[in-house]
Amino acid sequence: MMTAKPFSEACEENKAPILAVIQPLLQDCAAVLEIGSGTGQHAVHFAAQLPHLLWHTSDVREHHAGIQCWLDEANLPNTRNPVPLDVMHDPWPELNVQAVYSANTVHIMGWEAVEALFAGVGKLLPNKGLFMLYGPFNYKGQYTSESNARFDQWLQMRDPRSGIRDFADLNRLAERAGMYLQQDYTMPVNNRLLVWHRRMQA
Repeated sequence: MMTAKPFSEACEENKAPILAVIQPLLQDCAAVLEIGSGTGQHAVHFAAQLPHLLWHTSDVREHHAGIQCWLDEANLPNTRNPVPLDVMHDPWPELNVQAVYSANTVHIMGWEAVEALFAGVGKLLPNKGLFMLYGPFNYKGQYTSESNARFDQWLQMRDPRSGIRDFADLNRLAERAGMYLQQDYTMPVNNRLLVWHRRMQA
């Protein structure tokens, strides 16, 4: 039975603004790991526009078939099939990457999984490696918009462990994992793109 190709309207709308930010950041990188590739739409769009870059996809196993549909249709030489990555349970892939990218993931995870995500990224990235995290975030415990407040309420009704995360809490996890904030980019529709650098290690 063939898998129907999944489609996310949000991915379609945000792929161009995200690419505009990450393209210059990734110009000197050779490979990136995407955590939580979801439908696979970002992977094929970014890989097509960044042909110098090897794009590794990953997600929990139930999303692999959908991601594979997008990868197979695009048939790009610089994408790789999804690897299983549940940050709480799966071993992290042994990859030589200079950047990690993740979009709209930390608000659907439980907090323990968010902690595991940052710890794993910190271990995977080399010196000066980049962690790029896209999504809605709170600041000083406050929502940045009414729509984000409604979205957070919906998230927590669906799963009480989920919810929009506060920037300060995420930044503490990043620092604990050996990363420091490089930039906090304002994005459309009340989203942000946070970029951390892996500190130099002896």
